Amino acid sequence: MHKEIAEEQNRQIKQIIDEVEKVIVGKRDVVKMLVIALLSGGHVLIEDVPGVGKTMLATTLAKATGLMSRRAQFTPDVMASDITGFTIYNKETNEFEYRPGMVMCNILLADEINRTSPKTQSALLEAMEEQRVTVDSVTYELPQPFMVIATQNELGFVGTYPLPEAQLDRFLMKISVGYPTQEQEVNIIASRQTADPLESVSAICNKRDILSCIEAVQHVNIEPSIYRYIVQLVSSTRGHRAVLLGASPRASLLLMRASQACAFLSGRAYVTPEDVLRMTPHVLEHRLQLTQDAKVRKMTEINVLREIAKSITPPYHRQ
Repeated sequence: MHKEIAEEQNRQIKQIIDEVEKVIVGKRDVVKMLVIALLSGGHVLIEDVPGVGKTMLATTLAKATGLMSRRAQFTPDVMASDITGFTIYNKETNEFEYRPGMVMCNILLADEINRTSPKTQSALLEAMEEQRVTVDSVTYELPQPFMVIATQNELGFVGTYPLPEAQLDRFLMKISVGYPTQEQEVNIIASRQTADPLESVSAICNKRDILSCIEAVQHVNIEPSIYRYIVQLVSSTRGHRAVLLGASPRASLLLMRASQACAFLSGRAYVTPEDVLRMTPHVLEHRLQLTQDAKVRKMTEINVLREIAKSITPPYHRQ
């Protein structure tokens, strides 16, 4: 029976991906990464140029999973209380009441997160890490599951506030959508001539189903050798000659979760070194800071991660 449940969960997840692809054409790998982040209980930063579907990707995922979502369009005048909520005095009851903010949902789309003030950005820190918010010394738990999908443009930094390292570290992964091919772009505009493809997207599951899948991911087996392999990859970033700031122990934990979700999506109940290697660039790239000398030599974070991966012998998995 346990195997039948796992197969049904895996079928649901693949249906979600197929449903999102009705709108997001030719970006299956990107959609998979977003789903992996959801199953890992993590958050995603999508960085790309305008107009490639960053916002639509997040909106479609929320609809396909049947989860409650909200969109926060970040601008300099958005306040921290808009995110966390606030208390207000009710004359009728003669008491202060909590009015929920935008985080009281399952999927929060933080659109153009780098265009709001650092104070508002930091309001998300507790929500992203602790799954709760504190307003006027009272703590409120967030609905589960909870996921932040933040977007930002990689160009046009005028009037923006770059995310500090402490907040970047809260994101499980950073991904890029990228431009479609010419054929894919033809399909995109043709499908939108008379209708909005988003209207054809159906909810494949509900909140209870997603929570069940998240719990199943946490029970995906990991051998001790895989634990050591993950730690070797992460800790090697701290001593690399081209790296000024390496990945923290939090990165090891999140890489483990992402590898479990990757294995689950592949229909396996155990993690392989290939799962770890596949998730490494997405989980670690945005956590590294390169030295000035490395930047002058045109080194990139991906180059560093490839060097590290080649220098470490992966363990063989024994079933």
